[in-house]
Amino acid sequence: MDIPSKYEPQKVENRWYDYWMKHDYFHSTPDHRESYSIVIPPPNVTGILHMGHMLNNTLQDVLIRRARLQGKNACWVPGTDHASIATEAKVVAKLKEQGINKADLSRDEFLKHAWDWTHEYGGVILEQLKKLGCSCDWERTAFTMDDTMSASVIKVFVDLFNKGLIYRGYRMVNWDPEAQTTLSDEEVVYEEKQGLLYYLSYPIEGSDERVIIATTRPETILGDTAICINPNDERYSHLKGKKAIVPICNRTIPIIEDEYVDIEFGTGCLKVTPAHDINDKALGEKHDLETIDIFNADATMNSFGLHYQGKDRFLVRKEIKKELEEKGFLVKTENYINKVGTSERTRAVIEPRLSEQWFLKMEDLVKPAIKSVLESDEINFFPKKFENTYRHWMENIRDWNISRQLWWGQQIPAYYFGDGQNDFVVAESKDGALEKARAKSNNPNLGLDDLRQDEDVVDTWFSSWLWPMTVFNGILEPDNEDINYYYPTNDLVTGPDIIFFWVARMIIAGYEYRDEKPFDNVYFTGIVRDKQRRKMSKSLGNSPDALKLIENYGADGVRVGLLLSSAAGNDLLFDEDLCQQGKNFANKIWNGFRLLKGWEVTDIPQPEASSLGIAWYKAKFNQTLAEIEDHFSKYRISDALMATYKLIWDDYSSWLLEIIKPAYQQPIDKKTFDEVIGIFENNLKLLHPFMPFLTEEVWQHIAERSPQEALVIAQWPKVGKVDETLIGQFEFAAEVISGIRTIRKDKNIPMKESLELLVLNAGNTGDDWDAVIKKLTNVSAISYVDNAVEGALTFRVKSNEYFIPISGAVDIEAEKIKIEEELKYTKGFLQSVQKKLSNERFVNNAPEQVIAIERKKQADAEAKITTLEKSLASLK
Repeated sequence: MDIPSKYEPQKVENRWYDYWMKHDYFHSTPDHRESYSIVIPPPNVTGILHMGHMLNNTLQDVLIRRARLQGKNACWVPGTDHASIATEAKVVAKLKEQGINKADLSRDEFLKHAWDWTHEYGGVILEQLKKLGCSCDWERTAFTMDDTMSASVIKVFVDLFNKGLIYRGYRMVNWDPEAQTTLSDEEVVYEEKQGLLYYLSYPIEGSDERVIIATTRPETILGDTAICINPNDERYSHLKGKKAIVPICNRTIPIIEDEYVDIEFGTGCLKVTPAHDINDKALGEKHDLETIDIFNADATMNSFGLHYQGKDRFLVRKEIKKELEEKGFLVKTENYINKVGTSERTRAVIEPRLSEQWFLKMEDLVKPAIKSVLESDEINFFPKKFENTYRHWMENIRDWNISRQLWWGQQIPAYYFGDGQNDFVVAESKDGALEKARAKSNNPNLGLDDLRQDEDVVDTWFSSWLWPMTVFNGILEPDNEDINYYYPTNDLVTGPDIIFFWVARMIIAGYEYRDEKPFDNVYFTGIVRDKQRRKMSKSLGNSPDALKLIENYGADGVRVGLLLSSAAGNDLLFDEDLCQQGKNFANKIWNGFRLLKGWEVTDIPQPEASSLGIAWYKAKFNQTLAEIEDHFSKYRISDALMATYKLIWDDYSSWLLEIIKPAYQQPIDKKTFDEVIGIFENNLKLLHPFMPFLTEEVWQHIAERSPQEALVIAQWPKVGKVDETLIGQFEFAAEVISGIRTIRKDKNIPMKESLELLVLNAGNTGDDWDAVIKKLTNVSAISYVDNAVEGALTFRVKSNEYFIPISGAVDIEAEKIKIEEELKYTKGFLQSVQKKLSNERFVNNAPEQVIAIERKKQADAEAKITTLEKSLASLK
C-alpha cells in the first residue's frame, strides 16, 4: 500500500467514519458480554456544535471507545432534547418574520410549525458530532418528544399524581415575561446590577405627617396594599392602627405590624405588594391583605397601572420617577447594587407572579438520591467536590414547579369538566379521562367534547429526568431486554451547571421508578473559557466555529487540543495553539510510521542495541499502561492522554526509533522490525480512544486487514510485568547520552566525528547499555579507568565521571576561558544562596518547601563547582 507523504485528515476522516458505520461497529444489542453504556446529555434539538459540546462529547467518545477495545458491549445512546422554551421562542420568531402571530394560531397549527422547524433544523448537531468522531449507536437515536418518550412522561405524571405527589397550587412563581412562562428556581440566574433605591413619602390619612419607605421598584407602588412596621420600633408606635395613602393612585391602605420588618434596614418601613414579591405574599396571607396584580403577562402595565396601562415596566419606572418627583413624593434616590433574577434562556428580568401551577412534592422523593451519593457511595462524583453542591441543593429542596405556559412539549394530562376548584381528572388518555370524569361528577352523560385539557406543558426537565430509562423504553416496558441489560448505565459526562436541573433529578427518578441508580459515575467537565477566562458564548463573539477548527486541525487535533488542558471539574482555558499541538502530534506519528515502513527488512542478526531498546520499551510501556489505567479509574482523562502522549512522543519516537534505526541505506533486521511493529500497534490501541481517525488510518496501512481486524474493535493491551531495573538502567544511560550530546553541542563537534568515552566508575557500571550509548552518540569505544583523565572534557552522572579526550578540533584556551567564566558565575550564585540560608529570619519564617528548594540549589551549585574545577584542572 502506498503511504501518502503527509497525513491529511480531510481526506481520511469521512472515509473511516463511513467504514465504521458500514460495518455496524457502533451498534449494540444485548449479548453475553459485560455491558458498558452511556447516555448522551441531549443537546437542544435546534442547537449547533459549540466548544462545550466538543469537550463533553470527546470525553464520552474516549470512554466508549476504550470500553469497546476492552471487549465490553459498548452502547452510547445519542439524542436531542425538545427544549420547550428555546425552541418555541425560535418558532415564534420565525413566524413573526412571516407576518404570523402565535396568538392567531390554534395549538395544532402552531405545533405543525414547531414540528416543521424540528424536522428542518433538528439533528444538525448530531451530524456535526459525527465529524468529531463520536461513535454513538445512531440506530438508537432518541428525541424527548418521540411517541414512546412522551407516553412515558405522561405515564409518570399520572402515576405521581395518583400517589399524591403532584398537585395544583396558587403560588408565587418566577415569570419570564419574554417567553411568557414560569421557570423553576434553578432556571433563574441572579446577577448583580447597579440600580437606584428610591425613598418615597406616603401621606398618613387625616394628618400632615408622612412616612418614608425605600424601594428599588417604584412602579410597583400601584399594587401596594399595606405599609408594615415592626411592633418594637418606637419611631412608628404612634402610627399603629392608622392608614396611609399610596402616591399617585391615592388608594388608602392599612399600616400593619410584623416583626418580619428589619428595623435597621432602610427607613424601617416596608411597602407590602403581595402580587409582586414572595415575602410580601406571605405577609399578605398572614394579615389577610388584598392582592393587586398590576402587570400583564408580557410585563406591561394592566388597568391597575392607571395612565401607564400598556407601557413596559422599565419605561414606567423612568416615567413614574418623574411624576413622583413633580408631585413631591420622591424624597431622594441612592445608588444601590441589587441582585436581579434573570431567565437563563431569554435573559429577561424575572417577574415574581402569582399563578396557578402544577407542582411536584420533593421532600420524600429526594431521600434515596441523597443516600446514594452522600452516604452509601453507590454513585460517585468526579471531582468529589461537587458532592457539596449536590448536598446543599438536595437538603434545601423545594417543590418543583413542573408546568410551563407553552405549547411545545408534553401537554399536561389534566382534563377539566366543570368550573369548580376540583372539577378535573388526570389520565393518560382522553378516553380514560372521560371515564374518570363521569365517575367523579356522577354524570354518565359527559362526553369527550365536555372535557378541556390543561393548556400547559410540563417542564422540559420533567421529560429529560427520565432519559436513562426512556431511551431503553424502561417506563412503558419496565422488564424489557434492553433496560435489564444496559441499566444502570456506567458513566455520565456532563457540566456542573446542570447538576440540579438534570443529574439530581435523574437520580431521583431512577430510585422512584426502578429502585436503583441511573448510573455508577458522574464525570463533571469544566466550562470552556477563552484565554481571558471569559465563558465562551455567541454573544461575546469569543467562541470559535467548531467545524472550522476540525477543518483546520483535523478532528483528532481538536480532540487532543481540548483534552490536553481539561482536568475534571476545572475550567478549560481554550487556546487554538493546543489544537495545533494536537495536529503536530498526528504528523509526528505519521512521519514515524513512514520512516518505519521505509526501511528495507532482511534476515540479519539483531543488534545488541535494538534488543536492549525493545526490552526497555516493553517495560516502559507496561509501566505507562498501569499509570494510564490508574488515571482512567479516577476519571483523569487529560492525564491519561498526557501519559500516552509522552510515551509515544518521547519514549517511542525520540528514543526507541533512534535506538533501532539502521545505518544510512542499511537494512533493518526482521526480528527488530516485527517487534517494533507489534509495539507500534499497541501504541495505536492506547491512542485510538483519543485520536480515532489517525490511528485507524495508520493501522490499516500497516497490513491488509479484514473488517474483523479493524482497530476500532481491536483488543486493549493488558498490563504486563514492569521491569523497574531495566527502566532505571535506561534512565541512567539516557543521562550519559545527554551529557555526550551536550558536549557535542557546546563544542560544535559534528555527529559524524566519532568520540572516545572514558568512565571513572564508582559502582554504577551501566556497561550493559554501552551498545546503545555508542550508537546514539557515535562513540567509537567506551573504556573504564581508575583515575581522572588529564586534558579531557568531563561530565558527571550520579557518582560516575565521564571523560572525552580533546582532539585538535577544540580550542583549549577558549575552553579554559569559558569554564572559568562559568565557574565565576556559579560561585557567585552559591554565595547568594548561602547568604539567604544564613539569614535566620528567612530560615525561621519561610515555608519548609522554600527552604528545601534553596538547599537543593546550594547542593547543585557545589557539585557543579567541583566538576568545573576538575574540568579546568584537566586542561592545564
